Amino acid sequence: MPGFLAFRKWNSLRILYLSKKSKLARMLQNYFIVAWRHLTRNKGYSFINIAGLGIGMAIALLIGLWIADEFAFDHYHTHHSRIAEVKIQQQVTGALAPGQVKTTTSASISTVLGPVLRKGYEDVFRRTALASFPAPNRLINYGDRSISRGIMWVQPAFAEIFTYHMLAGSTAALRDPSTLLLAQSAATALFGKADPIGKVIRIDNKMDFRVGGVYEDQPFNTSFHEVQALLPWDNKAAAWLNTNTNWDNHNSTLFVQLADGATPEQATARIKNLPTPHITECLETLLAVPLDRLHLHNESDGEEGRNRIRFVWLFGTIGAFILLLACINFMNLSTARSEKRAREVGIRKTIGSLRGQLIGQFLGESVLTVLLAFVVAMGLAYLALPTFNNLAAKEMSLPLFSPGFWLAAIGQVLLTGLLAGSYPAFYLSAFRPVKVLKGSFRAGRGASLPRQVLVVTQFTVSLSLIIATIIIFRQIELGKDRPVGYNQEGLITVDINTDSLRQHYDALRNDLLHTGLVANVAESSYPTTGFWDNNELLWPGQTAYQKELEYRNVTVTPEFGKTVGWTVLQGRDFSRDYSTDIDAMVVNEEAVKVSGFRNPIGQRVSLFDKPFTIIGVVKNMLTNSPYEKIEPAVFTETGYVLAITVRMRPGMPMQTALAAIEPVFKRYNPASPFFYHFNDEVYAQKFAEESRMGHLATIAASLAIFISCLGLFGLASFVAEQRTKEIGVRKVLGASVLTLWGLLSKDFAKLVVLSMFIAMPLAWWAMHEWLQSYVYRTALSWWIFAAAGVGILVITLLTVSFQSLKAALMNPVRSLRAE
Repeated sequence: MPGFLAFRKWNSLRILYLSKKSKLARMLQNYFIVAWRHLTRNKGYSFINIAGLGIGMAIALLIGLWIADEFAFDHYHTHHSRIAEVKIQQQVTGALAPGQVKTTTSASISTVLGPVLRKGYEDVFRRTALASFPAPNRLINYGDRSISRGIMWVQPAFAEIFTYHMLAGSTAALRDPSTLLLAQSAATALFGKADPIGKVIRIDNKMDFRVGGVYEDQPFNTSFHEVQALLPWDNKAAAWLNTNTNWDNHNSTLFVQLADGATPEQATARIKNLPTPHITECLETLLAVPLDRLHLHNESDGEEGRNRIRFVWLFGTIGAFILLLACINFMNLSTARSEKRAREVGIRKTIGSLRGQLIGQFLGESVLTVLLAFVVAMGLAYLALPTFNNLAAKEMSLPLFSPGFWLAAIGQVLLTGLLAGSYPAFYLSAFRPVKVLKGSFRAGRGASLPRQVLVVTQFTVSLSLIIATIIIFRQIELGKDRPVGYNQEGLITVDINTDSLRQHYDALRNDLLHTGLVANVAESSYPTTGFWDNNELLWPGQTAYQKELEYRNVTVTPEFGKTVGWTVLQGRDFSRDYSTDIDAMVVNEEAVKVSGFRNPIGQRVSLFDKPFTIIGVVKNMLTNSPYEKIEPAVFTETGYVLAITVRMRPGMPMQTALAAIEPVFKRYNPASPFFYHFNDEVYAQKFAEESRMGHLATIAASLAIFISCLGLFGLASFVAEQRTKEIGVRKVLGASVLTLWGLLSKDFAKLVVLSMFIAMPLAWWAMHEWLQSYVYRTALSWWIFAAAGVGILVITLLTVSFQSLKAALMNPVRSLRAE
């Protein structure tokens, strides 16, 4: 009997549960049916909502992928959170001005640190590895096959600190000074399908190595993805690295894997003052920078040292704002059409619907709309991703098989649905059924206030993006219009990747000139697009401040100035007619300025303990960042050369000229393909980051305006529909079409004007802060703000004019027939 009673109780509870479950299912089904009917019944408004939300979500999705890729940089490496790079920080007194302290941070360290940190620091470092800086475009040969790839000299522990998935061989091969590791793509290019292990390849036509291992190519979002050959540190060809015992000689990099439990801060504290006793010219300290910070928070100085994290936050904010604009459209159109749904709410409340149920219904409609918009967004993102990758210099794909992606997508749909539908849901569900069903309900002026606030928010964001886009492009153009100090047209650079070019330079130069297509040829230690070497210049009577100054030191052949087309301001250029020019020096304007030379010609100076006489002053050449101050530079004929600069004759078809000079280079360097760079194209790459930012900002601003105008079009349509009878009466009483257009348009124009007063100071502040990272920057002219404001006002009036004129031109008989 007790068992039977227990069964009956259990069965009753089961029936009650199933009944409630059935009611919940029916309620959700009803919500879906009502939501679907509402969407299909109002196709125009549904299209505006779904299109706006779809575009907004697509942009948010693409920017989200980009941000995830940025934050995942170097996460390919298993121990990425335990890897750090050791950098130096130097404090020089008087480098900027007498008494001022200049602090610089650099990844270039002395190789002496390698063995020092390997012993006695096991409490903070598990592994340490020295490595050279990546050397791009080095010649690699096997038989008659030649490729150009990036290489690095590394200690064996480098391949243990960083992750290298070996497809053949072992990372231990780096312990053999004659064995290297190749990336899979490089091995395939050289050997095809043959087994590369044990085969001998030649690098730069002078170094032979056996292939000891083949590793999987590093992904695009890693620091060393362009390096496709790891060379053994202990090879005799790397003596300039592995035999250095000078603390002052900073020519390599150092990576460490932290010991378990050790932090970068603890490591920095342990090693900070190691170089201080050995460096006398400045205060030099060390710091351990986590690998996870190197990409986004680059502490190094120079052009590459600008922190990318600002771009991440900037475009993350833009993506969030664009999605917010789309949500505002949904809120505005939903609340604007409140009177259309007031009777529905009144009837539902009368027959027993609770406010919570109505809120659930309206939120369900919002989530359904967002779900449809998400399908649209996925399609748009898939179509736009190749273009976006090209624009952002990425290799991203939609992670369709990632559970994390779909969880984030579901979260975005729910969050967007709740964000877009929350205000309409609470607003509509608050209607009082008595007023609604008696016909006395009117939304009133107060009901439009939230919509006006949202419209002002939309156009504040849109106008801010327009102003930002204009200023970004003006900053880019400012850099492009800055005089470079030489003639880039028809100038190409060929890297000297083998000794044969260096040894046969005079014969090569003569043969190039005899083609009739070349105007001049010169050698130099650096191409015109980048001078990097810094050295001290000494002369009698110089001050302590002048002793701390550093000068770009460039080795050139006598024809360099005529080849690049620099302008001699004082004295003369180098010449083969003067044998004494081996001890001569040419300086730029900035060098004369910072040195304080009143009469520089004939001034005796010392560089590398070798005396030189200044014979000429040339106009400043813009060689590094176009947004930074030009640095003092000195040119001599003494030193090592790494580049050949060729000036083509004007008027010659470039392809014809290149085809004619290629056999000449092959004659003296037969094992190497003919690799060259157009100087103007390399220089243009200096604007890549800013240009990328400008194009992304342009797209963002355009889509923000489009989404805002899409919502404005819907609102204008609703307002025109709501005031149809008023317009009819005014037309009967003699109102002109222009008067009616002004009546319907002025309210929207007022909102846009109000948004101008909010957006302009905000945009000024934001862009002023952004420009502070540039020494050479554009002015924030008043006309930029005025032009952007007038432009967005015109766009607004054009958007609302279609509906306004349509309503104004309607036959009043049709609108008043019901009266």
